[in-house]
Amino acid sequence: MILMRINEIRNLSKEEIEKKIHEVKKELFELKFKQATRQTIKTHLFKRYKRFLAQLLTIENNYQTQK
Repeated sequence: MILMRINEIRNLSKEEIEKKIHEVKKELFELKFKQATRQTIKTHLFKRYKRFLAQLLTIENNYQTQK
C-alpha cells in the first residue's frame, strides 16, 4: 500500500477516504497478527499506518463537520 501526502488525501472523495480507512485498518490488523504469531515484520510500518490512519480520520471528520 502506498501512503499518500495530506494534500492528496484532501482531494479524495468521501467514499475513497472511507475505502482507504478500511484498507489501513486491515493492514494494521495483519501486522498485529503477524507480530502475535512471531512472523517477521517491519516494525516501522506500525507508526506509518497509525499516522496515516489518523490523517484519514481527521480529513473524514472535516467532511462531516462541513456538511
